[in-house]
Amino acid sequence: MKLIPVLLTALLLAQFTFSQTGKDIVSTREIERINWMEFRDAVPSKINTVILPTGTLEPHGVANNGADNTAPFAMAKTIVPRVNALIAPTLPYGITGSMEAYPGAFQINEAAYRPFVKQILEGLAKNGFRNIIVLNGHGGGQTAVLQAVAAEVAADRKVRTLVINWWSFASDETKAVFGEDGGHAGWNETAFIQAIDPTLVHPERYKQEMATPYPPAGTWSAVPFPSSIGLYQKGQGYPRFDQAKANEYYKKVTDKVAAFVNEIIGKWDLAGL
Repeated sequence: MKLIPVLLTALLLAQFTFSQTGKDIVSTREIERINWMEFRDAVPSKINTVILPTGTLEPHGVANNGADNTAPFAMAKTIVPRVNALIAPTLPYGITGSMEAYPGAFQINEAAYRPFVKQILEGLAKNGFRNIIVLNGHGGGQTAVLQAVAAEVAADRKVRTLVINWWSFASDETKAVFGEDGGHAGWNETAFIQAIDPTLVHPERYKQEMATPYPPAGTWSAVPFPSSIGLYQKGQGYPRFDQAKANEYYKKVTDKVAAFVNEIIGKWDLAGL
């Protein structure tokens, strides 16, 4: 019964801190764009949460190859006023997997990626952040690595970490807005990018044959995957380029993520962790 008042108090405090005297705490919420004196004065006394966007470069149907970076960075910029956080520079290269053969794709193997990510998270902890939120834009093997490393850093550095795969976390919003499931570079992800910047999406290049449903477990496997649009459910998730629905989806997803981050931080605080 005490949780709701605690969460509301935390949220109101964050909103008050952000808008105090009509000015923000820092000149920008992006770490790479503030100087060391601003950082020193804000972290951790006024801001103790940081968002790290992670992604990779790989094909996304008729959206940009960097969609996995574009989405979490835009989301981070949208939600920082509500979670009172700073944004760390996006980690744009990742474990691409079965689409690395496509033009413009990059692959970082786990042996290189894992220690690099760990040092980034350790650096964020060293600089005073108590809550480290990884907003991940790319799944596959990258998700497992991020979750494992985040758990290690939380235990070793006595900080609190949260890894969110936004498209999976928002699957209920995908079905609510579009009436069906989505896919990699499907209607949901393409719409999210379309809402951020319509110039990054090119409907004139789209053909339905560019999409392939992902195979049921144990049926077949192909490398490279034959399509850069992978559907979660057969017959669902084909891109349709509806700007109004794209804008609605972006708002619902970012609202959901912001509320969840505040909820988790509130529960950490309530538990005294």
